[in-house]
Amino acid sequence: MKVLMINGSPRPNGNTALALAEMAKVFQSEGIETECVQIGREAIRSCIACGGCGKNGRCVFDDAVNETAPKFKACDGLVVGSPVYYAAANPTLTAFLTRLFYSTPFDKTMKAGAAVVAARRGGLSAAFDELNKFFTISGMPVAPSQYWNSVHGREPGQAAEDLEGMQTMRTLARNMTFLMRSIALGREKYGLPEREPVQRTNFIR
Repeated sequence: MKVLMINGSPRPNGNTALALAEMAKVFQSEGIETECVQIGREAIRSCIACGGCGKNGRCVFDDAVNETAPKFKACDGLVVGSPVYYAAANPTLTAFLTRLFYSTPFDKTMKAGAAVVAARRGGLSAAFDELNKFFTISGMPVAPSQYWNSVHGREPGQAAEDLEGMQTMRTLARNMTFLMRSIALGREKYGLPEREPVQRTNFIR
């Protein structure tokens, strides 16, 4: 099994990376392969609603989004980490995720998902909620922990002093491992849930 980790922080060795690394230790001890993609400093442009991905099966902007797409398809779980800016995730990361999720035509049903956020003090739960929406609209079960998945620290490395936050990361990784294994067993025995044709109901027809 493999977990793909996306670090949306422009600081590759900051507190977001520390939280992800704490999870990676647990995954590796459980025999789960991990790969971390650093996109916080990438020049990621937003979706322009051109519809090109619907015709080509990939985004028209050939950048880290298209590079990451096959890794996303192959993984069993996705962990997304971000610092908190103005009570929201890093806009570079949300632009990346918007294009990644929208432009990839493969079924994401039952890939496990988890979001991790880091901040000096506040805005964590709002950013956490923002990131989880990418999973829940895509049929991806969200892995739980013992608290909302957040760590505190301003300077790089300070999150290590957030003992509860670090424990939350370890618990999250253990629970996500269990979730992925349970999904794999369920898929083998029962298959994936039946999917109905999507009913699009616009407010204005």
